[in-house]
Amino acid sequence: MMLLALMLASTPATPADAAKVELSKRYPGAENAARIAQGLHQLQTVWRAGDGDLKAFALQEYIGDAKTRDETFQRFEYNLEQLDGYALAANREMRRGAELDIGPMRKVDATFAALDTSAHIIDDLFAAKLAFVAMLNYPHTPLAQRLTDGMKWSRQRWAEERLTDRFALRIPAAAKQAVASAQAASDLYIANYNIWMHHVLSQEGKRLFPKGKRLLSHWNLRDELKADYALPDGAAMQRVIVKVMERIVTQTIPEAVIDNPKVDWNPFTNAVTLAPSSEVEEGGAASKGAKADVLPEPNTRYQKWIGNFQAQRAVDAFAPSEPTAIARAFDLDAQMSEARVKKLLTEVLGSPLVSQVAAQITARLQRPLEPADLWYDGFLPRSAVPESELDAKTRARYPTAEAFAKDIPRILQGMGFSAEKAAYFAEHIAVDPARGSGHALQSARRGDEAHLRTRVEADGMNYKGYNIAIHELGHNIEQVASLYEVDHTLLAGVPNTAFTEAIAMVFQARDLEFLGMGAPSVEELRLRTLSDFWQTWEIAGVALVDIAAWHWLYEHPKATPAQFKAAVLASAREVWNKYYAPVLGGKDTPILAIYSHLVSYPLYVFNYPLGHLIAFQIKEQVGKAGPEIERMAKQGRITPDLWMRGATGEEVSAAPLLRAVTAALTL
Repeated sequence: MMLLALMLASTPATPADAAKVELSKRYPGAENAARIAQGLHQLQTVWRAGDGDLKAFALQEYIGDAKTRDETFQRFEYNLEQLDGYALAANREMRRGAELDIGPMRKVDATFAALDTSAHIIDDLFAAKLAFVAMLNYPHTPLAQRLTDGMKWSRQRWAEERLTDRFALRIPAAAKQAVASAQAASDLYIANYNIWMHHVLSQEGKRLFPKGKRLLSHWNLRDELKADYALPDGAAMQRVIVKVMERIVTQTIPEAVIDNPKVDWNPFTNAVTLAPSSEVEEGGAASKGAKADVLPEPNTRYQKWIGNFQAQRAVDAFAPSEPTAIARAFDLDAQMSEARVKKLLTEVLGSPLVSQVAAQITARLQRPLEPADLWYDGFLPRSAVPESELDAKTRARYPTAEAFAKDIPRILQGMGFSAEKAAYFAEHIAVDPARGSGHALQSARRGDEAHLRTRVEADGMNYKGYNIAIHELGHNIEQVASLYEVDHTLLAGVPNTAFTEAIAMVFQARDLEFLGMGAPSVEELRLRTLSDFWQTWEIAGVALVDIAAWHWLYEHPKATPAQFKAAVLASAREVWNKYYAPVLGGKDTPILAIYSHLVSYPLYVFNYPLGHLIAFQIKEQVGKAGPEIERMAKQGRITPDLWMRGATGEEVSAAPLLRAVTAALTL
C-alpha cells in the first residue's frame, strides 16, 4: 500500500502537470519555471476535451528560446493584422447597403448587414492550434495585475498581453454571429426611426416646425432641441420634442407616425389625423400609408434591447472570468471597474456645482428651468446663431460627402496640423453619406482607410450633419494615428471607447471655428467649461439608467418587453427624481431613457460621460496643437490611467473638470 501511495504521489495529476515536469527538465531555472507554469495554466483554461492531447501539444509547441519566441510573436502580429483588417473591411462592405445613402434599401441589405464575416476567425485559430500556441507562450494577466504592474512593462510585453486577450475567451462563432445579428437588428431599427416634425403639432394643434424637417431619434431630436434656443418659439418647440421623447420611451407613440409624412400627430393628446395633401412631403417609410391609426408601437424598442441582452447572455457560459456582459463591458472593454466608473459619474451628478451652473442658465434664459433644459447648450456661441444660418453655411460648403472629404486638410490645419500631416491624415480617411446620423469606422490593417460616415441631405449637409461629421473626424484621426503610428499593431487603438470619444469631442468643440466663425474669447472659453460640465451631468444619469437596466435583465432574464419597459421607466424616473428634478423640475420624467445607444449599443453610454471627463483632461494639454492628439494616440491600447499619465501626467479623474468649473463660476 505504501509503495502504491508513493507511486500515485509521484504521478502528475493532470496532463498539464505532466507537461510541466518534462518542460522543467528541458528548461531549468526559476525564470523558466514561472513562464512554464503560467503558460500551462493559460493553456488549460481554453483547452477542451476534443482538442487532443494537451501534454503532447505543450511539449511540442512550448518555445523555450527567447529569440524564437520573439520572432514567433512578430509572425502573430503581422498575420493577425491581415486577418483583422480584411475581415473588418469585408464587414464594412456587407453593411454598405444598410448604412449608406446609396438609394432605396432592399430587404437583402439588412440580411447582409447582419452577416459577420469575422465570426469564425477565432474558431479557426483554435482549430489550427494557433490560439493554443499563443496562450502557451505569451502572458495573460488579470486586470488587477495590469493596473499595478503595467507601468513597468515594455511595449512588447503590452503587445503580448493584447495577443492573448483575443484568445482568453473562447466564444463559439455561432454565439458571436448571434451578437452581430442582434446588434444589426437594433441598429437598423434605430437608423430608420425618423419623426417628420412638420406633422408634429403643438398642444394647441399648431405647426411649429418647417416643412421637410425629418429628425432621427434621439440624436436629431436632441440637436433640434438645442438649436431651438435661438428661435422666438423655441421653448414651445422644445416642449413638443420632450413630449415626443416621452411617447417614444413609454411606447405610447402611434406606430403610424414613425417616419410618416402623410399624417399629423399631436403628441400631447396622441391624436392622429390625415395630413392635408398640400402639407405632405416626399419620402418616409415605403410601407407607411395615409391612415389615421392610433395603435401604439408594440414595445419594439424594448424588444430590440432584450434581443441584445439574450445574445450577450449566450456568450456568458464561455466567459467564466467575466460571466456577464456587464463584467465584460467594464473589466475587459473599459479596463475600469464598474464601481470606479459609477463613482466618477456620481461625483458629477451629486456635485453642488450643478445648482450653481443651473442658476447661471436660469439667469440667461430669464425663466425657471424645465426638463428640456437638460440639453441646454446656450453657453456655446452657436446657440446665438439661428440654425437656418448655420445650415446655409454648411450646405453651401458641403453639397456632397465628397466636398467634406476635400475640405479635411483645411480643417486639420485649423486644428494645428502641418499641411503635410493634414494631407497624410486626409489620404487615410474615406467619407461616405450615411442613412443614419453617422459614425466613424476604423481600419484594422495598414493600407486600409478609416471611414467617416455622415448624413448628407438632398440639398447638402445641414449643420447637424456637419457637427456630427467633425466629431467623427476626431475619431478618424485617433484611428489613423493609433494604427499607422503605433509601434505594435496589436496595441492599435485606445484604452477604451471613452478615450476615442474624448478625442472626438475635442474636435467637435471647435466646429464653428472650422466654419470661419472666429476663435473663442476668454469669456467663451469660460462658458465652454460650464458647457462641458453641463453635458457631462446630462449624460451621466443616462449611463446609470443603462447600467441599472442590464442588472435588471440579469435578475429577470425571462422578462417580456412590457415588463422590461416598466423597469427601465422606473429606473429613469428614479434617477431623474434624485439628480435632475431638483434642478429642472418635471418629477417622474422618463426622458433619460430616450438615448438610442441604450437600444443599439449594449452598455455603451457610460463611455460618454467618461469621455467628457477624459476630454476635459486632455483638452488643456492639446490646446490648438493637433499633433498633441497624435502623440497621445500613438500610446495605443494600454490601461486608461497609464495612457492618461503619458498624455497629461495624471490619472483619469473628475477633479480637473470640477476645479475648472469652480474657477469659471468665480470669474
